[in-house]
Amino acid sequence: MIIISFLCFTLLVAIIAYFSTLKTDEKTNDGYFLGGRSLTAGVIAGSLLLTNLSTEQIVGLNGQAYSEGILVMAWETLAAIAIIITAIYLLPRYLKGGITTLPEFLANRYDENTKTITSGLFLLGYIVILLPIVLYSGSLAISTMFNIPELIGVSQNTALWLCVWSIGIIGSIYAIFGGLKAVAVSDSINAIGLLIGGLMIPFFGLMFIGNGSIYEGIDILLQGAPDKFKALGNSRSSVPFSTIFTGLMLVQLFYWGTNQAIIQRALAAKNLKEGQKGLLLAAFIKILGPLIVVLPGIIAFYIFGDNLKTPDQAYPLLVNKVLPTPLIGFFAAVLFGAILSSFNSALNSSITLFSIDFYKQFFNSKASDIEVIKHGKYFGVLLAIAAMLIAPLIVNAPQGLFGYLQEVNGCYTIPILSIIVVGYFTKRVPAIAAKIGIILGVGLYLIYLLFKYFILDKSSLPHFLHIQAIIFLINICVMLLIGKLYPMEREFKLEDIGKVDVTPYKYMKSFGIAIVVIVIAIYYYFR
Repeated sequence: MIIISFLCFTLLVAIIAYFSTLKTDEKTNDGYFLGGRSLTAGVIAGSLLLTNLSTEQIVGLNGQAYSEGILVMAWETLAAIAIIITAIYLLPRYLKGGITTLPEFLANRYDENTKTITSGLFLLGYIVILLPIVLYSGSLAISTMFNIPELIGVSQNTALWLCVWSIGIIGSIYAIFGGLKAVAVSDSINAIGLLIGGLMIPFFGLMFIGNGSIYEGIDILLQGAPDKFKALGNSRSSVPFSTIFTGLMLVQLFYWGTNQAIIQRALAAKNLKEGQKGLLLAAFIKILGPLIVVLPGIIAFYIFGDNLKTPDQAYPLLVNKVLPTPLIGFFAAVLFGAILSSFNSALNSSITLFSIDFYKQFFNSKASDIEVIKHGKYFGVLLAIAAMLIAPLIVNAPQGLFGYLQEVNGCYTIPILSIIVVGYFTKRVPAIAAKIGIILGVGLYLIYLLFKYFILDKSSLPHFLHIQAIIFLINICVMLLIGKLYPMEREFKLEDIGKVDVTPYKYMKSFGIAIVVIVIAIYYYFR
């Protein structure tokens, strides 16, 4: 029954995604990489959320909530504000310039070398960190949920390899042969399933605690674990409250406003109105995100106590404890869709970056759209194979590697964010300033990591999110100083090339303010 419901839902998503792409001309760059610039608000919101949510977040963030409580919701609630800022200030500029990749804007604003360096940083982050980690964590979850080793009589390591290659091959088919629209449509369907399936876990969890009553379950949980509902935390927390005003907000702005794997969905909007409405819907749902990625962890703490070997066991154990058996197959299919989404989205974005920013520039500047897409697919196949080979090896890595790699992401996130912000909001800062900003940002952060992990005691240094904010400010100041001393001869002017209608959604700011107020109210309530 579990396997049948899993296969039925997964097959349904694949069929709908296939038929949705039949009318899209995928022989052009816009058709393949941006779905023909035809995505509507619902598809954009669904694809954004599924690209964001995967096993490392659903399992990992609930594990942190099991240990620390509701304070880790900052990763979700701050995302809503970052999405609003992106919708109001960044997306209009992206669509006005008609760009396909973020580095493409940097080529127009600065020069080709800046674009190449930035694309290389993006690709390095996807290849070395994101793709293998998504495959590994997703495969581990599926193997555990279906008990694959016992089901087919193999070792845990063999089961892991089988799951990695199954997920990798299916995700590659979506990303490489279906283009962005197939990815986005499958994401939007899976997003509905994820919302339903994700909300089922706290629903049945609270009913379990309250002996059939959700309201009693809430009261018992609030009284039984009051310390888990304090959002402010302390200086020793993994996400101190002070970081909300420093590096955490910057990380969110980078992720939702400049990360190619995320923003590519909004770049594919049929017009600015649909793009902004899609981002608004995504922001509102992110406010509800803690119900899926935080509350179950607290419920698991109440049920299992402080007895688990590792916090990452909290979510899968809770699922097996409270979810009725007939629904496990559906939930596994939804989780499988989330894993696929994160993998194929990063893979599709990697193909886009390679094709637009490397192949056409360095290998064949006269290549037609069909040639560019063909060689991008070749690159995607090689990249997918590399990720599938690397992912199972992560099981032999030191404990805590994933958290360490997330911290290392700051090497490229902060430098890229700083040159994009300066690029959009100034007119005469030259290309040399952007190059110095990238080198300086990467260098300073590597020095911080060197001191933290190899020279000084970790506890003696500021939180890495505070360091990222400091480096961001240093970068901005250095770039502005260079722009003052050596300004460009001509002012940069962003031209509207007419790819899509850039008339803004008239209620954008009103709804945006409402979402920000809701976020502030949540923190006030759980202070």
